[in-house]
Amino acid sequence: MKLATLKQDGRDGTLVVVSRDLTRCQTVGGVAQTLQKALDEWDVVKSELDAVYDALNHGAARHAQPFIPAECHSPLPRAYQWADGSAYINHVELVRKARGAVLPPEFHVDPLIYQGGSDSFVGPHDPIEACDEAWGIDFEAEVAVITGDVPIGTSAANAAHQIRLLMLVNDVSLRNLIPAELAKGFGFYQSKPASAFSPVAVTPDELGEAWSNTKVHLPLRVALNGQPFGCPNAGVDMTFNFAQLVAHAARTRELEAGSIIGSGTVSNKQGGLHGSSIGNGGVGYCCLAEVRMYETIEGGKPTTPFMRFGDRVRIEMLDEQGASVFGAIDQRVDQVLAAG
Repeated sequence: MKLATLKQDGRDGTLVVVSRDLTRCQTVGGVAQTLQKALDEWDVVKSELDAVYDALNHGAARHAQPFIPAECHSPLPRAYQWADGSAYINHVELVRKARGAVLPPEFHVDPLIYQGGSDSFVGPHDPIEACDEAWGIDFEAEVAVITGDVPIGTSAANAAHQIRLLMLVNDVSLRNLIPAELAKGFGFYQSKPASAFSPVAVTPDELGEAWSNTKVHLPLRVALNGQPFGCPNAGVDMTFNFAQLVAHAARTRELEAGSIIGSGTVSNKQGGLHGSSIGNGGVGYCCLAEVRMYETIEGGKPTTPFMRFGDRVRIEMLDEQGASVFGAIDQRVDQVLAAG
């Protein structure tokens, strides 16, 4: 099943069921007005939502309308919880290696995770807003899951059964603000502006065999200003799967239905010049920081700039038949003036 939220009827939007080919949708206000409402009552409403989905896919939906991704908000325009992991240790190792630091061995057995701002996400086609290019504007292409209610101290095996939906995410980072924040010893805040999620959230069964061991075994495709930038496989080199990440997040607290847990930047191990860019025959990258790390390791300094005003990033995942699974995140960087 595929679900989306249209920018209608208030800040939490209107839930729609979307056809598998992402061409049609139908509102389901009689079942659940919002995605959060559906998640709160998942065991009750899922069968009704499935019935609408089946009708859409067979051309039998009586109130179908065209599905327009540009009219979508993120599936959850705001959430009770947004916690982002860093499950791809290759990415973490590169960050540390570029500054001459060794990766602690416990990073291979104890997941990294931070709590992001969830009071306001932006739509998948909304701009990335920033006041200053000097902040070091970067995209981070990731996969995320939405959970049901997860009890405190749940095991990874039980956590797997509470994964309701999957999405893509652009977890925007302001790289040049990060060092000063981390130096305070209290984590990210100003360096992590609003994230954007894919137009559509999908149930795990939609991925078929590509959903295995609670990992998504498909390439995550990133284009920068219309040029291919990355296509690493999200199921490769993922040290911690989603069940482990959810269980880690719930170790000391319960997670409420509608909690979002991110994978962190998708990253595959690769060698060669600057790792292995698409231009050099590799799988490329899911953020600018990673290629800059390779450049620093190999040449002593980065040469690839961060995003500038007017730059555009597109993030998408295709199935084995070449069809878009989640729709695309497609964002331009816009300059905004600080409020007086």
